[in-house]
Amino acid sequence: MNLTPKEIVEYLDRYVIAQKDAKKTIALALRTRYRRMQLSKELQDEITPKNILMIGSTGVGKTEISRRLAKMMKVPFIKVEASKYTEVGFVGRDVESMVRDLVVNSISIVKAEKEEENKEKIENYALNKIVEKLLPPLPKGASQAKQDDYQRLLEAMEKRVEAGEMDDKVIEIEVDSNIHVEFEENSNLPPEIIKVQESFSKVFSQINKEDNKKEVTVKVAREMLKVEGASKLLDMSSINEEARKRAEDGGIIFLDEIDKIALSEKSAGRNDPSKEGVQRDLLPIVEGSSVSTKYGTVKTDHILFIAAGAFHVSKPSDLIPELQGRFPLRVELESLTEDTLYKILTQTKNSLLKQYEALLSVEGMKLVFEDDAIKAIAKLSHKANEITEDIGARRLHTVLEKILEDISFDADEYKDKEFIVTAKLVHEKLDDVVENDDLSRYIL
Repeated sequence: MNLTPKEIVEYLDRYVIAQKDAKKTIALALRTRYRRMQLSKELQDEITPKNILMIGSTGVGKTEISRRLAKMMKVPFIKVEASKYTEVGFVGRDVESMVRDLVVNSISIVKAEKEEENKEKIENYALNKIVEKLLPPLPKGASQAKQDDYQRLLEAMEKRVEAGEMDDKVIEIEVDSNIHVEFEENSNLPPEIIKVQESFSKVFSQINKEDNKKEVTVKVAREMLKVEGASKLLDMSSINEEARKRAEDGGIIFLDEIDKIALSEKSAGRNDPSKEGVQRDLLPIVEGSSVSTKYGTVKTDHILFIAAGAFHVSKPSDLIPELQGRFPLRVELESLTEDTLYKILTQTKNSLLKQYEALLSVEGMKLVFEDDAIKAIAKLSHKANEITEDIGARRLHTVLEKILEDISFDADEYKDKEFIVTAKLVHEKLDDVVENDDLSRYIL
């Protein structure tokens, strides 16, 4: 997507309040990627991404900025926690698995695009299969008149299926056992192990071919047959290849909790001896290396890495020098003020208040927040962050749940009625909890 840095920041402003410097830094990093792709192949290979280190407390918008950008640009994106990886030789996930996960995410994006492009063909495949089950086949050698009558019956049945009139009718369908099975949940395993698993899956599906026959409603059958249709009509080998290239040239890996693998002097007694090992294992991937996946070898030279951490106990300089050098762009995110929390509740596109209003509208009630109530929520959330651990905007989730718990439980009593959340109600629900340090820690 060809967006200028200003347009990228404008888009982010709809979802993330404040954090101007972080938005600007990431917008420039993404625009640089676009500029690189317009150059000659020789120059493209020379220009490496400027990886970013984001420093800030939890809940200030680090992940949200990255996630929203990836969604807007439609690029492969995964978020991983650096603390979940272990040094080679220890039990746990190896760092290369993040690249394999990125490729799987990339395949999902490309496949969804191709399915949308071929939506009509896929839906017609499912429709034809269902109509075949609903109408007995025309006997061979039937007269032209009977063939014409049968064609009219087919068209009438197609209309009924499309209109949903046959949704509850039960039919027997045979699920194609040759549909490719994706082992996404095991994507951290070596490719050769995954291939063995898939081979066993195919063998057993052939042995149990009778088990592939299912009795389901037309509504369910239609969805199952769309999956089968996509598998048959789409060229998965070209999809996989395009996805692999997209992961290489446009992928973003968000490394959260990078501070948890830093070797801090303050926490030397609690340091896991594998922390430095994890950093050294990460280094070649961030620098640029080749990772073997079931879809082919993926080069990490042009994957953008965004690392983030609170760095309360440790500091960026506690990371090994080689890894520090691979994150040349650094940005510190601001802690959220009372005013920022108010803006998060009132100015973001899909704010929590809008979400709660929509959820309770399902019950037929109209939920309304007075402006003074919203200001009180922001004030008490900020105070709770000061008293206990600062969890940023995530505090708004717990505070609103506390305020609306009883209202949500009794929502059926407010059908076709309006419920106004006032500042008085907010203070009644929260004042005692916020003022009591122990209560605040456990409830908010």
